[in-house]
Amino acid sequence: MDSTSSPSPLDLIGIGVGPFNLGLACLLEPVPSVSARFFETRSRFDWHAGLLMEDCTLQVPFMADLVTMVDPRSRYTYLNYLHQQGRLYQFYFYEDFHTPRADYNRYCRWASEQLDCLEFSSKVVAVEKQGPLFRVSVKNTSTAEVTVHLARNIVLGVGTTPSWPTAGSDFQHDPHCVHSAGYLFAKERLQRHRRITVVGGGQSAAEVFLDLLDDQASRGYELYWLSRSSGFFPMEYSKLGLEHFSPDYTDHFHRLPQPRRDAIRAGQGHWYKGISFHTIKDIYDRLYKRSIDGAPRVVLQARSELEQMEKHGEDFRLRFRHLDEGESFDVCSGAVVMATGHRYSFPDCLGNLRDAIRSDTLGRPEIRRDYSLRTEGLAGQIYVQNGEMHSHGIGAQDLGLGPHRSATIINSLLGREQYPLAMKNVFQSFGIADTFTRHHEQAH
Repeated sequence: MDSTSSPSPLDLIGIGVGPFNLGLACLLEPVPSVSARFFETRSRFDWHAGLLMEDCTLQVPFMADLVTMVDPRSRYTYLNYLHQQGRLYQFYFYEDFHTPRADYNRYCRWASEQLDCLEFSSKVVAVEKQGPLFRVSVKNTSTAEVTVHLARNIVLGVGTTPSWPTAGSDFQHDPHCVHSAGYLFAKERLQRHRRITVVGGGQSAAEVFLDLLDDQASRGYELYWLSRSSGFFPMEYSKLGLEHFSPDYTDHFHRLPQPRRDAIRAGQGHWYKGISFHTIKDIYDRLYKRSIDGAPRVVLQARSELEQMEKHGEDFRLRFRHLDEGESFDVCSGAVVMATGHRYSFPDCLGNLRDAIRSDTLGRPEIRRDYSLRTEGLAGQIYVQNGEMHSHGIGAQDLGLGPHRSATIINSLLGREQYPLAMKNVFQSFGIADTFTRHHEQAH
């Protein structure tokens, strides 16, 4: 039986507690005029727990924490976390802008444990319209009790889900074929096989391959890594290239018509789909040292697209097509890791509101510059975190832009500037610079 938990409507309910909604909660804490509550299905904060290998670091500097880029004086900065842990001098001598990913996860958990507005083990199962409000049903994952909360606005922070290639979709629940998102939980089981195959060409694939490579000598398996990418290439990481992960580029991108946005984004994979220079170097160095005693028992092959996958006894048979040679070939492997990325899915709990949300020709929600959905018949706003790459560009997933997006949402909620946001953050112009004279073509 449902019970009503909120005696009066909240100003904001957050669905999901990942880094972005957690950052929003941190920035809302010093704003007493906004009442908010955030619900998360998991029992505590955990970010990509299946990929928290010891040597893996964030691909962005430590300043890309929950709050620093809009409020460096906040008590929720990464530096204050280190200070509270008695590790500030150690970080100072560490002399590396890119922090261990496991430490970032601990930092976020530290922040989450100080916020009263977060409720874990709480799954939002339905959001409905109730007059000018949203009626939000939340199920406690431990007791199965359902409570109902009323809110004026909603913010989605559900994140992305593992993406499986069509050819491997039948094996999502096979214990010997796992997505990279759950790699660490299955690692010991995978390493019992005589051959392990990693499929994918991005950072996660490289990190899994490197971790398996480090254990190969003691475990004795063969290791294959196949990717449909053009090669095992690094991400674009030049300083001017990084300016595309800025509020300025978001402004420019959002002003463009949707077909133009899609065309631009199709050519921007090198900014977020490649491998870090550091990881590539580590892999090559390991392989070189192994080659001293003979050829390493590995295969690295790009331009290879998975077409079909079957189970033969205890082994998988993966059929690939080489995109340059145009021929198919088979790979037999006892274990498979699908490092094939993540995708954003519209939350099921908003199914009752789907007709009220305006969509583009491809069925994607239309999203305003302030990250609110364009809706019809709803009084309140539904904001989106990390689900707006099609409308706001490649920075949607970037941790460094998270605080700016959260501050934009807070300013929109309040109708005033709680957090001042700089208008010029980069050196280059993404559109026509103001110093140039535009020629406006006359319509005929």
